[in-house]
Amino acid sequence: MDAIEAVLTPGAVSADLARVADRVGQSVVGVRGSPSSSGSGVVWDARGLVITNHHVAPGERAEVVLLDGRRLAARVVRHAPSLDLAALRVESEASWARLVPAEIGDSSALRVGELVVAVGNPLGERNAVTLGMLSARPEADRLLRLALVLRPGNSGGALADARGRVVGVPNMVTGWGLSLAIPSATVNRFLGPGMPEREEAQSELIWV
Repeated sequence: MDAIEAVLTPGAVSADLARVADRVGQSVVGVRGSPSSSGSGVVWDARGLVITNHHVAPGERAEVVLLDGRRLAARVVRHAPSLDLAALRVESEASWARLVPAEIGDSSALRVGELVVAVGNPLGERNAVTLGMLSARPEADRLLRLALVLRPGNSGGALADARGRVVGVPNMVTGWGLSLAIPSATVNRFLGPGMPEREEAQSELIWV
């Protein structure tokens, strides 16, 4: 018990979470799909691939906004409205080196009660961070249920575990106060040769 208490000091936990937020934030970008649709995105690989929600980038083209304010043209290379996912590719290969790919984690390894952080651009704030936890263990390919606050603009951003590995992409909140995120395992299958289908989440859902 003494050893556990020595590790879980408020100062140590706070410092670790700050490092995680900084690390994940380097891989989070703004995404503007149209004048009326904007949110966040996650740099998924070193070849200019950015993952976001379909409702953020519903068209054929989008704009990726870096933390320093630079804007990069991107095209939608794959989308799945039923999964609320879109994959963008930054068009300028010269700009790929400016993007920092996230470390992608295994969403199936998450445990109920495990701490997670959401990093995105809610309400126009760049790389804002929210702390929460996994509140329920969903079945395969279902949305992650989170005890975590999301706001408009968080959509398409990063949900990371306590080690800074991206395990999901936030996309909705429910009428009873839970937030939802698409598991990283679903994103990886979406990027593969086959795109899995899932039932739509039930009850009152609101895009963020």
